[in-house]
Amino acid sequence: MTIPMPSTRPGGAAQRRVLVVCTGNSARSIMAEALFQTLGAGAIEVVSAGSAPTGQVHPMALEQIGRLPVDPSRYASKSLASVLEAATTPFDLVVTVCDHAAESCGTFPGDPARVHWGLADPAAHREPQQARRAFSACFDELAERIGALLNEPVA
Repeated sequence: MTIPMPSTRPGGAAQRRVLVVCTGNSARSIMAEALFQTLGAGAIEVVSAGSAPTGQVHPMALEQIGRLPVDPSRYASKSLASVLEAATTPFDLVVTVCDHAAESCGTFPGDPARVHWGLADPAAHREPQQARRAFSACFDELAERIGALLNEPVA
């Protein structure tokens, strides 16, 4: 699976646009957004959103994002409707990171490529040590998948 490269972008930029969708936009999709930004090194414009956003980012997701050279406080839970409404150009790729989002998301403007990664919800763990391990494992899995995706030849 490659992220399609747009033929033209305003200003001649060749950034690929990625939308990461989850139900609550509080953990998996937020961590993926941070990882795409970091690992994409400027070649990826990414935003995450939730089909039913919680309105807050899980503290353990922010803890994992803190492993990256970014400011975790800049990430916020957003609704899919608001992200799509604000989008001025279509996304090249939509990544769903939970089964519910994959099932509930319909079509997207521009008919972007889609990939689904059905990752377990790390926020489902209530015991702090188990939750911390689950968030770390999810973050590492996302990093591996995003890294592999970004290292594939561009379509």
